[in-house]
Order: sequence, then structure tokens, then C-alpha cells
Amino acid sequence: MDFLTLFLIYLCFVLTTVVLLCICSGRKESFFTRSVNGASQVLSLVIPTQLQRVTQRTCHRLFHTRSCLFVALHLALQAAVYGEYTWEVAVYCWELQFPLLPLLLPYLLLVGNMGCFTLCSWADPGIITTSNHSSLVKIYAYDGVLFQKGILCPTCHMEKPARSKHCSICGVCVHRFDHHCVWVNNCIGASNAKYFFFYLVTLTAMAAAITSISAALLIQVVLLSDMLHGRYIDEQGQERAVGLLFLIQHLFLTFPRIVFMLGFVLLLTLVLGAYCCFNLYLTLTNQTSNEWYKSRRSGVCSHHLTFQPQLREAVYKNIYSKGVWRNLKEIFKPPLVLEGKKK
Repeated sequence: MDFLTLFLIYLCFVLTTVVLLCICSGRKESFFTRSVNGASQVLSLVIPTQLQRVTQRTCHRLFHTRSCLFVALHLALQAAVYGEYTWEVAVYCWELQFPLLPLLLPYLLLVGNMGCFTLCSWADPGIITTSNHSSLVKIYAYDGVLFQKGILCPTCHMEKPARSKHCSICGVCVHRFDHHCVWVNNCIGASNAKYFFFYLVTLTAMAAAITSISAALLIQVVLLSDMLHGRYIDEQGQERAVGLLFLIQHLFLTFPRIVFMLGFVLLLTLVLGAYCCFNLYLTLTNQTSNEWYKSRRSGVCSHHLTFQPQLREAVYKNIYSKGVWRNLKEIFKPPLVLEGKKK
């Protein structure tokens, strides 16, 4: 194996680990987090204390402070995948006379994705300041369960508008806070949610396009070589028909970098596709990731109301959903006034 093959293997492992950590970040009671905590307790018995402290400081810096490391990793992953696609897949496809438009599709998606990435990274997510606080606090009503009137942010020393949250990484309160995305090094809020939506869609489409073209190339190679009707001699000296396992091994030995890249982008397509569907669900139901998590966290559905002592419990109900079309519209054109007060 050459250096690029080993590099792709390493990137695949790193991305899988990081994606799982990023998906589970902020969910303190998730199965993955509990598993990691349990494993950490076991490893703490054999790992030196100094190494544990260095690891904790590193993880804290990576996931709890604003850093450009994941942005650099994001660009490195794209460069590695597109470099392999350009010099291996696209060249072979061109020699096999694949149509030009499908070969150019990943590059067109890359241009759109980088534009959305830039906007999502640099756009104001909806930072709440003293100058805009009075107007933002009027946009959404307090539901009395997830968001209650009169709660002050201990850091910003301002009353929290409904659907807002203080981001400990950025050190600001964000209007209609969704989550902090380490890949764009910015919070996702009311003002840049539309950019993040298109960023996620184009990123998923990029991975799916490269996966489809790479798979089509390998299938075409198999068909042209007529390998499906071939036979081989196994280790016991018996003649056997070519099966799926043999085909995979043969392609792995013949095109190792393409096969590794295909596995990498296929995994990426599945992970991003699942998250993209989840993000679409949140969009169509007018929820944020923060609200979705808090509504399912233990204790939310049995929250004691202070203004209604005769009711011991309040069941959470999403009061912000206005129907699929209006929910989708709100992402691209955030409301400027409290619609519930319109008469």
C-alpha cells in the first residue's frame, strides 16, 4: 500500500470517530456517551494520570472551545477525496467514455457546498446583544416548559428570549439556537439556519454522487472483464466460480485506493443522509436540535409549573409549528414580529 491509501484509511477512521462524537455532543445521557464514560473509567485504572490530564485538556480544547481544527480537517477530507476522484475515478471513467455531465456533477456540487460553507461559517447566527434584545424577545412566545419568561443568562446578564440559548463555546446567546457546529466553527441559529440546510444537502449530494460514480466505474470494470463468468483455483486446488467475496478481493488488490475511497464516501453518505433527514424533520416541524433534545430529556415532561400550582405536571407541546409550508418558510425568512400577537 502507498502513502495515499494509508492516509485514506486513517481519514476514514478519524471521520467516523469524530462524526459520532459530534452527533452525540451535548447529549449527556446518550448510549454512546455512557459507553465512552464507562470505557474511560476502566482505562483510567491503567492509563497514567498525566496522560489522562493531557487527553482531557485536548478533548476540552477540541469540543468545548472555538477552534479552526475541524475546519482544516473538513477541507483536508474534501481535498483528499476530490484528489482521488480526479486522478483515479474521473480518469478511468473518461477512458471508458462515461457521460461528461455526471463526471462534472461532484465539482458543481463542490462549488455550491463551499459557498454555503463560507456563508454558514461567517454569517451572524443571530447573536443577541443589548441593541437587538428588546426586539428579539418579542418574536417567540414562551411555552412555559422548555422556555420560561424571566430567566436571565448568567453570562450575558440579559433575559433569555424564547428558543434562545447561551453557547459556551462562542460565549454568546444565540436567537433560535440549534447547535454549535464544529465543522463550520460557528453556531447555527435563526440567521444562518438556511445556509446550514443547503450546506448539509449539498454535502450529502456530493458524497452520494462520488459514491455512485465510483461504484459505477467498478461495476463497469467487472462487466467488461467478464469476471462474473470466470472461475479460479482455491487454496485446496479446487475450481470454483467467482463469487462476490472474490470480486471484492480482486477489486481491492487492483484498485485499492478507489475501493477505500468508495467505502469512505459510502459511509459518509449514510451518516450524512441520516442526519440530513433528521434536519429536514426538524425543519418541517419547526424544531431545533436543542429543543428536540430538551423535550426528550428526563424530567421535561414532568416540569412543575410555578404559575399554575393546581397543575402538577405540564406535558410538552411544540407551540411553534405552524404547518409544513410555513415551517419551511420560516427557515429561509425568519419572523421579525411575534405572529401570535397579530390580530
